[in-house]
Amino acid sequence: MAERSFDSYEEFWPYYVAMHSRAATRWVHLTGTLTGLAISAYGLVRGRPRYLAALPLIGYGTAWPAHFLLEKNNPATFGHPAWSLRGDAQMIRMMLAGRDAELAEIAGKWLAENR
Repeated sequence: MAERSFDSYEEFWPYYVAMHSRAATRWVHLTGTLTGLAISAYGLVRGRPRYLAALPLIGYGTAWPAHFLLEKNNPATFGHPAWSLRGDAQMIRMMLAGRDAELAEIAGKWLAENR
């Protein structure tokens, strides 16, 4: 899918979710991000700041291959890094709140309107 431009995060959000249209991709993101956060927090508590590298390494290291292998698209991070980070946090909050089906609806609607 070609790179798109957006005027606001609110306009970007449905696109971001659509780039995560498969539940497996969303769950890989959640798992990688939470694992990276847990290891980073452990490092901070134990006085090992080098463990902070776990967040981007594990977070992106699991998420990006999911895009290439599962979604067959490029991560939105490549074109919109700040909004993608915000989108990832919003997506994970929704998943933890049991709203994964809502994400699937947002993705499906955007894809139907933009393909």
